[in-house]
Amino acid sequence: MDKGTLLEFRLNGDRRLAVADRPDGKKNWIVLDEFGQPHSIRPQQISYEIDASSSYKPADIPKFRQEVEPYVDPDSLEVAWEILTEEGKAVTPAEMSQLLFSEKTAVGCYAAHQLLVGDKLYFKQKGDRYEPRPRSQVEELKHQIEVEQSRQREWEDFLTRVRQCLGGEAVEWSSGDRVRIEALEKYTVFGEEAPSRIAAKEVLTNLDRADTPEAAFALLVDLGLWSEHENLFLRRNQIPTHFSSKVQEVAQRCLHLPSADPDENNRLDLTTLKVYTIDDESTQEIDDGLSVEYLPDGRKRLWIHIADPSRLVFPGDELDLEARRRSTTIYLPTGMVPMFPPELATGPMSLVQGKICPALSFAVILSDIGSVEEYSIHPSIIKPTYRLTYEDVDEMLHLGLQAEPEMTTLAEMARLRQSWRQSQGCINIYMPESVIKVKGDEITIEVLDDSKARQMVAEMMILAGEVGGRYGQSQNIPLPFRGQTQPELPPEEELLQLQPGPVRACAIRRCMPRSEISTSPTRHASLALGVYTQVTSPIRRYSDLLAHFQIKAHLRGDPLPFTAVELQEVLMSITTTVKEASLVERQTNRYWALEYLRRHSGEVWQALMLRWLKEDENLGLILLEELGMEMAWRLPRAVRLGDRLEVQVSYSDPRRDQINFQEMLPAAGSASAS
Repeated sequence: MDKGTLLEFRLNGDRRLAVADRPDGKKNWIVLDEFGQPHSIRPQQISYEIDASSSYKPADIPKFRQEVEPYVDPDSLEVAWEILTEEGKAVTPAEMSQLLFSEKTAVGCYAAHQLLVGDKLYFKQKGDRYEPRPRSQVEELKHQIEVEQSRQREWEDFLTRVRQCLGGEAVEWSSGDRVRIEALEKYTVFGEEAPSRIAAKEVLTNLDRADTPEAAFALLVDLGLWSEHENLFLRRNQIPTHFSSKVQEVAQRCLHLPSADPDENNRLDLTTLKVYTIDDESTQEIDDGLSVEYLPDGRKRLWIHIADPSRLVFPGDELDLEARRRSTTIYLPTGMVPMFPPELATGPMSLVQGKICPALSFAVILSDIGSVEEYSIHPSIIKPTYRLTYEDVDEMLHLGLQAEPEMTTLAEMARLRQSWRQSQGCINIYMPESVIKVKGDEITIEVLDDSKARQMVAEMMILAGEVGGRYGQSQNIPLPFRGQTQPELPPEEELLQLQPGPVRACAIRRCMPRSEISTSPTRHASLALGVYTQVTSPIRRYSDLLAHFQIKAHLRGDPLPFTAVELQEVLMSITTTVKEASLVERQTNRYWALEYLRRHSGEVWQALMLRWLKEDENLGLILLEELGMEMAWRLPRAVRLGDRLEVQVSYSDPRRDQINFQEMLPAAGSASAS
């Protein structure tokens, strides 16, 4: 190469023009760019020698580039490609210059070189020549380019709509937008574990926002797609909050064209009985009712009527499989996530006042001491007489209404039953319990009383569970039996030293083992029952529905829907789902509890010291008595179990699940921060 040769070289990925100046060692050259800046380059960096016959100076480069510019028209390559494809001929830049410009000047040749080097569609380089691509390959490349251009337009349109929405304009999201929004949602919920985190971060970065899950959450709120109180626990556990269109279609068929009731000719007509359904006022799924039948011999027969959704749902059908996937109704402060479509759960599946309702009725005669003397189970039809709340029943019991002797009898039978279980060693634990409800922007908290009405209904439900379990045991029917091993309670003298009430109950609760579910009968220690199965909530607990499937099939004389092995497999599949649902309920309730306390940070609460979590760190569990809430707190001073303190919220962040209290010192009227 001679001094003054104009050449193109590569530097850090860029192609630059320079003039050869002098050798640099054995192989390298010093070249000067248009600014006179020297560069030492290797032979491998030289991508094109433009004109070795003329001598150039660095100052000539801008003029040369200006002369080349009119020649560089990428569209002209398509014409050359069409010609060369037919000939099947590869060309050099000089030959391409002759074809395109009818000349082989330095300007034309370099323009042809630039066109060929920049082309990614029509030609591919082989050595110092350029070969036309096959027509099929060009068509595919064109398609890929169109797709990429379309994707880029969609991306730019999405960002435009986002900015418009953030500016307060109404926008209509496209299907492509939904994919990007879903990426943001998953990144918010799953963070760095989200498979779509890169797409979410790209959105955030282009909107000049931090690429964090918290920023993604804020963006979704700002766009009006999420509430600031969006339930991330539901989303994290991927719990479905809506039913598919297919399930909805099946539900509508059940409403308007229900399948034949397999027990239609076998139902006991109990419509003459007075039936009380007793629930909280907000309860929509009415799944149990109570009756008393006075027999000629003076004895009293208790009837516990349970809703019968299994007349509409059959093992293995669409509704059954959907209920199995969900496994339970989830009760949240903001509303319930039902196991069955609401139009069924609160309609034909429920025991609706004044309507003829199919039921599974448990008939029980108690002995003088409260044990089960006689029992039977019947598919039935009933007509609920009264839809009552617990408060209604407490008032009726208090007034002793002569017009409702059945209610008094039910309360007496419940007390007798509780006394009998007490004699068998049952363990009753009463801890204050609260219900949090959110309606719009309002949060309310109600502490539930351990009233006579609630105790009565609870005893009747336990009684039905014992009868169902005894029937399954005596007939060798695999059922979802519930059992609990005998707990190791603290010594009596130790318990007596604890303050009666929540403190003592909390100490006992710590010792209670979890109940287990099995297809074989086993003792339930805290209920003091030799056998027990839950049968009273088939609309909202799938395990109860399984018990109904099995019991009703046996009563009809049909083959059981599930063998013991099959039933165990189903129970294993739903156990995890039920645990996840229970966790979501606890997490959501805690979130709203912390939000309530955040909003009432100026109030002073009465706190009862329940127990130590880590006594060496002064970390204890306190009960906010007016709210029925248990909270962990690192106490600012030494206290004893059962001590009462006045506390105030000093900090609460529901989203981070953090709360701190400070003790209010009544003597000085000042606060000691924790």
